[in-house]
Amino acid sequence: MAAPLDDMFSRCVDPGNASNCVEVRFIDNVKGKGLFAKKLFKKGDTIFIEQPLVCAQFLWNALYKYRACDYCLRALETAEENARRLCGLPGLSLPHPELCKVRPELHQACPHCQVMYCSSECKRAAWEQYHRVLCLGPSREDPDHPINKLQDAWRNVHYPPETSSIMLMARMVAVVKQAQDKGRWQRLFSHFCSRAANEQEEIAHKLLGEKFQGQLALLRNLLTTALYDDYLSQWFTPEGFRSLFALVGTNGQGIGTSSLSQWVHACDALELPHQQREQLDAFIDQLYKDIDKETGDFLNCEGSGLYLLQSSCNHSCVPNAEASFPDNNFLLHLSALSDIRPGEEICISYLDCCQRDRSRHSRHKILRENYLFVCSCQKCMSQMDDADVTSEDEDEGEGETEGDDMEDEMTDV
Repeated sequence: MAAPLDDMFSRCVDPGNASNCVEVRFIDNVKGKGLFAKKLFKKGDTIFIEQPLVCAQFLWNALYKYRACDYCLRALETAEENARRLCGLPGLSLPHPELCKVRPELHQACPHCQVMYCSSECKRAAWEQYHRVLCLGPSREDPDHPINKLQDAWRNVHYPPETSSIMLMARMVAVVKQAQDKGRWQRLFSHFCSRAANEQEEIAHKLLGEKFQGQLALLRNLLTTALYDDYLSQWFTPEGFRSLFALVGTNGQGIGTSSLSQWVHACDALELPHQQREQLDAFIDQLYKDIDKETGDFLNCEGSGLYLLQSSCNHSCVPNAEASFPDNNFLLHLSALSDIRPGEEICISYLDCCQRDRSRHSRHKILRENYLFVCSCQKCMSQMDDADVTSEDEDEGEGETEGDDMEDEMTDV
């Protein structure tokens, strides 16, 4: 049963405005639904801002001391603390520290398990939504606690770079368990596509094949031990777990937050004399070089979330919209990449910039294995006659052993 249309806008910051600007339409049995403009959007316009139903920080990201609010994923480090850790220079001082918007004096811990939040509002919201069920209390460091065992098992299955988290599934379960109106939350989650395979195209999600049944069975058993609930019994069956797993894997939207990035954007907006501007730009350039040398590409607090309205956006290899997180928390801003006319479909890309530059064959391989469809966007249709070859960066991996390939697939949800 699909979510009613009024539910689709329920997590938007301004539901009334969003419903006046966009609409969800059924397209066909292949593409399902899509999001369409009801007004003209100019390039750069914000189409809507949305809060997720649930979100969770990636487990390896948290283990590597990327500190984020357990509810909204706001980065908890100050920009200076963030820069010091990322570049390995404990004595580093940032100019213009007043531009950092992180307020450590507002941070609060759960009194039972010491999980951190950016504010009393986030602590209260988490407790009311899911944390009563997931709070480990004094057992937070106990490796034998069922939830800790579930997290450890996930980390052993899914190595960085992370794209999903078992804790997104755990929070879905916890939300329904805690809710007074359990049916409403089940209805909201039922909106998301949860098919484990596309029989019409004979495509199966790559992590749900026979060679990964052992890992999936272990995760299902651990999730059941930790969180089983009679009301949700269907979610804990082998087929129900596969559907839940597919739901998170195909609908989870990546979230990235960074106090340092926010500080850099604020610095860019400063009006400074020419010499001071050059000095500040040179400082920032050197800072990113030091970070690249010490840490590489892993700059952000990272997680994923389930967004109702944004999930209605179909994919295009030439998207006209993109999601971003400029507030340094889980609020998703969908913005126009080009002018969008009334009646035009609003499409995002499920691929990152590098993936979109690969060959048609390579793009289709990623989309088939992770999102269970064959792309027929304008770019793909124009390249129909191209040879079915992978891009050069993928060809480099052809000498890997079968075991290496299995590990790569197992750890790339």
